Amino acid sequence: MTDSTHGPGHQHGAGSSRSRLAIAFGITASILVAEVIGAWLTGSLALLVDAGHMLTDAGGLLVALIAANLMLRPATDRRTWGLLRTEVLAAGAQATVLLAVGIYALIEGLRRLAEPAEVDADGLLVFGIIGLAGNLIALAVLAGGRDGSLNLRAAFLEVVNDALGSVAVIVSAVVVATTGWTRADALAGMVIAALILPRAFVILR
Repeated sequence: MTDSTHGPGHQHGAGSSRSRLAIAFGITASILVAEVIGAWLTGSLALLVDAGHMLTDAGGLLVALIAANLMLRPATDRRTWGLLRTEVLAAGAQATVLLAVGIYALIEGLRRLAEPAEVDADGLLVFGIIGLAGNLIALAVLAGGRDGSLNLRAAFLEVVNDALGSVAVIVSAVVVATTGWTRADALAGMVIAALILPRAFVILR
């Protein structure tokens, strides 16, 4: 009995997933570059940490994109299902990345509560808005195919966390700018961790 997932419909779906992932990766990588430049110009530690978060998510999207390309290869005598298993492996790898980022953000947030650092609120606000705008575009690209692909679902959740992280950065920037309470930056990091960890466990399960 021939498996229907190897037919033209599946190939079309895999190609669509690849295109969506490529666009999302391009947007995420662009945001990463912008945040690195912003951290260098403003000297903002918070923005640098968020850039590290974006780096891991860009890596996760790259893994998903590679997996989507491998899935297009035909089945062989040794791999009767082709390389479809790479989709599941890539989703697991992305979840592992999310888990590591969540733990790091939690530890970093606790450290900043104890030792608050100087924060450039204006720089955080500008680059937080840039990050949020880019993430919303990436979400719109990925939203259409996430229900039919575990790979796209994992990528979508990564970008959701990026967007929520940008919102946290924006809120903390506003608080620091209006009150001067720099520990708001530490709390934002802990909020990001609280958002990342449950989703990582869901995908791994």
